[in-house]
Amino acid sequence: MSAWPNLSELLVSDVDEAPIGLVGAPLAQGSVTPGACDASPQLLRQTLKRIGRYDIETRRELATAIRDHGDVHLSGLSIEEATAPIRDAVAASVAEHDLTLVIGGNNAVTRPAAQALGRALDRVGLITLDAHFDMRDLDQGLSNGNPVRALMEDGLPGRNIAQVGLASFANSEQMHRDAIAAGNLVVTMGEVGRDGIDSAIQRAIAHVAHCEAVLVDCDVDVIDRAQLPGAPGARPGGMQVADFFSAVRMLASQPNVRVIDLTEWDPSLDPTDLSALTAARWVAECISGFETR
Repeated sequence: MSAWPNLSELLVSDVDEAPIGLVGAPLAQGSVTPGACDASPQLLRQTLKRIGRYDIETRRELATAIRDHGDVHLSGLSIEEATAPIRDAVAASVAEHDLTLVIGGNNAVTRPAAQALGRALDRVGLITLDAHFDMRDLDQGLSNGNPVRALMEDGLPGRNIAQVGLASFANSEQMHRDAIAAGNLVVTMGEVGRDGIDSAIQRAIAHVAHCEAVLVDCDVDVIDRAQLPGAPGARPGGMQVADFFSAVRMLASQPNVRVIDLTEWDPSLDPTDLSALTAARWVAECISGFETR
């Protein structure tokens, strides 16, 4: 055994029965704010060796193997062109593993990842940890600002959508009205602060409990900008990173959660290693929650 057991040791490419799969989706095209989110999957893999496997709070050491399926080849592709390759790669992982981690890339990867669950959308659930509704209009085509709107147009009903961490002064009134009218559960950042992250996540889990398969979208701009500077959409007053970790662990423990994505991390915005370490710790929280199923 290594003198420093770390997450990189759990990432393998040749295990037939690994319970967790990992798919890189380095999509940069179509961002409302252009950047370098496509650099995230590779940097996350490199950073895993800096995250240990022993949880001092639970006194357990993470042991679940993760099969790395590599990155989907998306260079130069528009969101429309990238949709099928992402969907197919995630679907192949979902067929093989109990949980699939999708590393974006921008938030447009969420739509094909949800489609990859292989069910009619009225049986699919979506939980977002996001400062934004992601319900910009579709008139100008797909972008990282409208995957939720696009999924709703595809047929995903609001009763299957729970959105947690929505921020003031980062959304429009019309998006809020449309979400409420559709039946989405809307939990604002103020409610998270007032009632606690456990309450918020329990509400989200209950809202999608009727769904056969759930995708959790972790847009890192939900985290306070001071604690994760590498997210172009993050703002002051966002979610505390400790609450983000708790939320991810709780959600990963749910058996009907089949896919969890990490999106909107742009390494070029953070000259330090803070954002990279946060993203790598996200992997540990996903595994830890999964191991309690």
